[in-house]
Amino acid sequence: MAMKIENLEQELQPLREQLKNHPMYAQLESVDDIKTFMESHVYAVWDFMSLLKALQQDLTCVGLPWHPAKDTAVTRFINEIVLEEESDFNEKGEAKSHFEMYLDAMQEVGADTQKVEATISSFNDLKAISTQIEAAELNRVEKNFLQFTFEVINTQQPHIIAAAFTFGREDLIPDMFLGIIEQSGAGKYKKLEYYLKRHIELDGEDHGPLALRMIKALCGSDAQKWTDVLEYSKQALQCRVELWDSIAQKLEANKNNLVNAS
Repeated sequence: MAMKIENLEQELQPLREQLKNHPMYAQLESVDDIKTFMESHVYAVWDFMSLLKALQQDLTCVGLPWHPAKDTAVTRFINEIVLEEESDFNEKGEAKSHFEMYLDAMQEVGADTQKVEATISSFNDLKAISTQIEAAELNRVEKNFLQFTFEVINTQQPHIIAAAFTFGREDLIPDMFLGIIEQSGAGKYKKLEYYLKRHIELDGEDHGPLALRMIKALCGSDAQKWTDVLEYSKQALQCRVELWDSIAQKLEANKNNLVNAS
């Protein structure tokens, strides 16, 4: 018997609550804390686009000659997200990708962007991406996070990619970012505040519900696909928990170093 979306969300709720109430949010108390967070979280902002582009390849027609897609509603959803994620307007009305807007926000708070720009420039071959990730100057958790993303993409199964996209990312972002805004005082930084509020607006009001519709359309009455979605969604959420744990450890270590130095 195929799982219903409500049952799926119920199964995922403990992990979602763990993320929503993660102690890391309360540790974001200063500009330096926000820098530390962004310098690690930026890889999740970047690899999200590869998940999105994989869905665009699978669920819309990007080849020639053109043919109509199977589900026009899902096609429109994906194309809308690509439009907004790859070429949205920033706080000045300039067209920029959300990743570039995030880099701008990092620079605004004095975070290092050179490392992530150098790192992603070394990722240039999907067939060799696992080796390239391992060679990158990232910590183990950051590498694991990226490895899982591209493991999902390399399944070439739209319902699995959509699971990581929906339950590990889009459907989760409003809760995560609300926590950051409420507890970090991020509103002092206009570019960061704009970025966060833009995601809450898009993902909470539009993208989240449409992403759930996409999951329903891709799984239908296929019980195995629903099982796959549950499994990969749990893994995606667990990867996020581990990334948050890693950032929390960095924040704690930074605070301890300050105490010891004083």
